[in-house]
Amino acid sequence: MEIQVLTHNDLGLITDLQPIGWPDILPAISNYVHSPNCFPVKVISNNIIIGIGTTIIHKDTAWLGHIIVHPLYRNGGIGRLITQKLVKSLFDKNIGTIYLIATDLGQPVYEKIGFLVETEYLFFKDFKIDKSIGVSNNIVPFTDEYKTQILNLDFKVSGEKRSDLIEPNLAQSFVYLNGEIVEGFYLPTLGEGVVIANKNNAGIELMKLRMTTKDNISFPIDNKEAQDFMYQNNYKEFKTAKRMRLGIKRWWEPKNIYNRIGGNLG
Repeated sequence: MEIQVLTHNDLGLITDLQPIGWPDILPAISNYVHSPNCFPVKVISNNIIIGIGTTIIHKDTAWLGHIIVHPLYRNGGIGRLITQKLVKSLFDKNIGTIYLIATDLGQPVYEKIGFLVETEYLFFKDFKIDKSIGVSNNIVPFTDEYKTQILNLDFKVSGEKRSDLIEPNLAQSFVYLNGEIVEGFYLPTLGEGVVIANKNNAGIELMKLRMTTKDNISFPIDNKEAQDFMYQNNYKEFKTAKRMRLGIKRWWEPKNIYNRIGGNLG
């Protein structure tokens, strides 16, 4: 059994690792292979890929994503081996904080390595919202004058320096304005369509805009306003997952996340 770099030539060989109930993993893995901020690996046994995982680096923080073991090789310590390899590679790069989103299956593995639970995400799906719903007049398409405010708001809420992730997705984004102040933003093309706001009304209105085209949503349990909005409209979460951390604890504001980016980026 050997751990190697995952390359473009491996993409056609990972379909057997597709977990049941997950979105198609191939687009994300392909993105990792071609991104300068991502470092994917594979576990090889008898010339077969039996496990994969990746690191996604944002300056001095990082995420672990798509740590997947082939169903026939689970419960043999491979997931732990991949995680330990990725963690060591990040600490060797002086990354101070590592995050991940853990399923019930993965959480015990990560806890043994030292990861701590920071919070929990709630997941909703299969809801319907009238596409004719009026969009708030405070919501406008992105223009360059709002870029600095969006990046500052994202850093304040996430605690991470991820401009390299945000900027390529600004062109199709929307902002919620109070005068000329950006109180929230929605990036439809980033992951699952991240919504971040520092004011409740901005967050809810941007959520509603997103829900006219999406039938799923996920946010931290700390966001009581988003939770109340879903419950008041008779929507109930169907599952949860844990956000976990290894390393330096950083300030962030989960109550201001109205929809996450994805399981690989929080």
